Amino acid sequence: MGNNKLFRALSSSTRLEILKKLLVNEMHLTGLAKEIGISVPVTSRHVKILEDAGLIKKRVVGNVYLLKATVGNFEKMLEPFTEEFSIEIEEEKSLFDALKQIPGVEVEERKGHQYIKSIDGDEGYYIYEINGRLPKKPIDEYMVNKNVTLDLKKLISVKRKNIRIKVKK
Repeated sequence: MGNNKLFRALSSSTRLEILKKLLVNEMHLTGLAKEIGISVPVTSRHVKILEDAGLIKKRVVGNVYLLKATVGNFEKMLEPFTEEFSIEIEEEKSLFDALKQIPGVEVEERKGHQYIKSIDGDEGYYIYEINGRLPKKPIDEYMVNKNVTLDLKKLISVKRKNIRIKVKK
């Protein structure tokens, strides 16, 4: 699946509205069309584009198709912009020994552990994966004893709910 399909799918306000509805509830095509306020055939065409982009999945229950939004492809959308490095370290050195070779990675120590504070000046919370998996130890305790791929990912706040709280007087 290329990013062109993903960007095309996200370029329509109607498809964005469909995604909003399907992120919250699993729905039948007819109910979705009614909720959005457009015809079933038009809704079906929009759903097909979203499905081709990998943003919607169908689940079959008897002879009924239920639709649900998926969010995994949003992460993949930015992968072409990932900066790549190849470095060498001695066996049994920590991942932080590897990170010292990467320009722009700022580390901070708190309560006896080291954390990634920022990458290229972009402060925030970062997690790491080794060969596509989340390890069970902090990054400063992970010792490397074979070739690995280290992915650094910034945790990005995604608003899922906007709640207005009114105080009674």
